[in-house]
Amino acid sequence: MGQERGSIPENRSALRQRIRIALLIFSFVLMPVTFVYISCPLITEGASQGIATGGLLVFTLLFIGSLFVGRLWCGYLCPAGGLQEIYARINGKPVTAGWLNYLKYPVFLGIFGSIALAVYSAGGLWVFDPFYQTGNGISIDRPGAYTLLYGQIVFITVFALLAGRRGFCHTFCPIAVMLIIGRKIRNLVKWPALRLAADAERCVDCGRCSRACPMSLDVHGMVRDGRMENTECILCGECVDTCPEGAVGYAWRGRP
Repeated sequence: MGQERGSIPENRSALRQRIRIALLIFSFVLMPVTFVYISCPLITEGASQGIATGGLLVFTLLFIGSLFVGRLWCGYLCPAGGLQEIYARINGKPVTAGWLNYLKYPVFLGIFGSIALAVYSAGGLWVFDPFYQTGNGISIDRPGAYTLLYGQIVFITVFALLAGRRGFCHTFCPIAVMLIIGRKIRNLVKWPALRLAADAERCVDCGRCSRACPMSLDVHGMVRDGRMENTECILCGECVDTCPEGAVGYAWRGRP
């Protein structure tokens, strides 16, 4: 039997994180199949022809999801996150990118601006093709697709190995910005949504939550300040499952 940690048994906490990492890595392994659905250049290419692609639908669903579960996608299902979890075994240092943390915002404006311009140039979206640029269900079954796939992997690799844990998420990922915007809208309207909540009275200042955070956040400081909302939080639950006193937890409202 696992020892109790606050309100969550230790074995259950460890199992959740093992499942989370397995889902992320499996998502990365599936990239040859799913790449077209998260590729901004292919979404833009389709939009320029008046085609609403499967990737555009996925982006729309991710944005809607962020209104209720924030960046949960980043913490549990993102293929780039899976690759970065692998590289964290090589360079697991906390990210200290400074101003580079803001690079993803102009990147987002450039990429999503290009998609909007492509839609405008095509006179709107007139066709829905969920399997655009796929063959036999495989995203890379087309000329030049391998180049796009490998190029993205190399790009993520550079950021992850040079910047540290989740370096690509911090500095470049435009999808992260889209989810951040969705979360900001939710916080403005304040409808119930998945979030982290903390009970500072339980905190024993061990700092394990901050050391475990894959996004290099000062979770301990967030608990002490009573401010658990952070744009870089991916709701992975590492802090929840690491805290020995159950001071941090998931919630829709109020305390964990």
